Amino acid sequence: MRRILKLAGYDLVIGRPGKGDEIAVWGRSPYASRGEAVARATGAGLIRIEDAFLRSLHPGRKGEPPIGLAIDRTGVHFDASQPSDLETLLARHPLDDSALLNRARGGIARLKEAHLSKYSDFDPETPLPDPGYVLVIDQTRGDASVKWGGADANTFREMLYWAQEDHPGARILIKTHPETRQSLRPGYFGPDDAQGRITLCDDAVSPWALMEGAVAVYAVTSQLGFEAILAGHRPRIFGQPFYAGWGLTDDRSPLPLPRRGRSLTPVQMFAAAMILYPTWYDPTRDRLCEFEEAAELLAARARAWREDRHGWTAQGMRLWKRPVLQKFFGSERRMIFREGPPRDDGRRVMCWAGKAPEEAELVRVEDGFLRSRGLGAELVPPLSLVLDDLGIYYDPSRESRLERLIAARDRLRPDQQLRADRLMRRLLGDGLTKYNLGGAVLDLPPGRRILVPGQVEDDASIRLGAGAIRTNLDLLRAAREANPDAVILYKPHPDVESGLRTGAVPGDELAALADMVLPRADGAALLSHVEEVWTMTSLMGFEALLRGCKVTVTGAPFYAGWGLTRDLGEVPPRRRTRVTLAGLVHATLIDYPRYRDPVSGLPCPVETVVSRLSRGEVAHPGALNRLLSKAQGLLASRAHLWR
Repeated sequence: MRRILKLAGYDLVIGRPGKGDEIAVWGRSPYASRGEAVARATGAGLIRIEDAFLRSLHPGRKGEPPIGLAIDRTGVHFDASQPSDLETLLARHPLDDSALLNRARGGIARLKEAHLSKYSDFDPETPLPDPGYVLVIDQTRGDASVKWGGADANTFREMLYWAQEDHPGARILIKTHPETRQSLRPGYFGPDDAQGRITLCDDAVSPWALMEGAVAVYAVTSQLGFEAILAGHRPRIFGQPFYAGWGLTDDRSPLPLPRRGRSLTPVQMFAAAMILYPTWYDPTRDRLCEFEEAAELLAARARAWREDRHGWTAQGMRLWKRPVLQKFFGSERRMIFREGPPRDDGRRVMCWAGKAPEEAELVRVEDGFLRSRGLGAELVPPLSLVLDDLGIYYDPSRESRLERLIAARDRLRPDQQLRADRLMRRLLGDGLTKYNLGGAVLDLPPGRRILVPGQVEDDASIRLGAGAIRTNLDLLRAAREANPDAVILYKPHPDVESGLRTGAVPGDELAALADMVLPRADGAALLSHVEEVWTMTSLMGFEALLRGCKVTVTGAPFYAGWGLTRDLGEVPPRRRTRVTLAGLVHATLIDYPRYRDPVSGLPCPVETVVSRLSRGEVAHPGALNRLLSKAQGLLASRAHLWR
């Protein structure tokens, strides 16, 4: 909190305020009255600080810091007895800027999609009651928002009474507060209230999923009432929260709100409450940020917790990979590495994709598409990994999670389109690829240039997805035969160049088929100098698409079959959907991988990793890894010993 305030221009010090100083207090806490007294005695200004409406994965009482603060100079958002900065925004700000409202629409959709709330330690897959219930929202007993929202314990009793009166015969579902569920603070309702058609829901379910099944929503001052508005409800409100009185709620409180007479849309309210009002913080890059960045950081954190909280058992993992995997997937519960049949211990089982048994029911893990600054064969740790519960992206014989994600991105929301476009511009502007090796681009012969990227010939993507053409030599022959007058440029694969993997082309045949060989060339820079790429399954085909090159594929890589490439191989008939390049990028680089910030060690979105790669703020192999890498080169002909 101190760091967020400092970045926002507030230096916290202890002592009597001097001229021009202000007193900072926490909301309407019992301790705030001391600061108020000092402010009155000294004439100092007063600011009130509270958590923003997206706070953290777990409640603050479990020790997790917030990703945003509400810094209010006139009041506090839950105190209806006096104006606050948020109320002033809602009452007076035009809230008509199209860019702002588009951001708000995208923000609402993103919170729903990622199942984010103030606290997000719930699993969207948790079973829900059958739809058709009336949702009654409980809160923690004695919460300041209840007292300063003009309510008390009797208000909650009245709310439950009217929920039953308004909906005779309907099921009533009381949703407990997360802190009540975790035994941190009691609520206003308990097991004794679960009688007849009333049931208590204290499961860790997604509020967004819960709203979908509700026929009506009742709240006092809970933030879930605000989220009910965003979910399309007109909630019955029995207190005076910040979102009451603007024409979006059925207000049942007997207390008037004369300052609030303006009619707002849900989008306008979101724009004020989530974009304009809070101060958001990026803990990975230690800076203030926009709402969208904070939401993506929380989404990455929530995804990691949801996927890892039961723990992982890992199979088929080489020793050097284990510390990396532990950092990626073991922060919630330490990973176990062992072989043999899985045990019934509640853990999920993962296996390195290339080592996974064909029909095994486990999750496959592989490097992501923005991996590192350096080769995996040189034991450089990755910045991204993918988990696939269906198959794996380079195996077209079965559906993969990536394939399903690509098909779902045939239409992008405006915010998704904008994010994918920005990501592509950043990748192109910074010249980023999977390994980011750098290297020179020599003077190239004139003419229509076709780049043929070499691959590792015993790689799983070749074995499973290459089709009839399975060697670099055959690929060169096919490219030359189809393009006799073109300038054929051949770029050997870095692992092959380093002597770590198989796939070298005999020198005499290479000289006869390629006009120029480009060892150690910068792949990203090279793509800006060619018109077309011919490949079996190389990721460079995907990187070429990003740079506007034509791409011909002879196999069935993940990016083939969607209408973006010329496909000479057999593409799975499942891939009938036509997607845009932005849709492919969104699925491949935003939705599919897990990213880990190499500096803070936190789960992060792709943009953080792009920033680290661009600035060179990434891990490098230690002395031991470099020694092992050299040993691998000497043993390249016996790759089974180290792969």
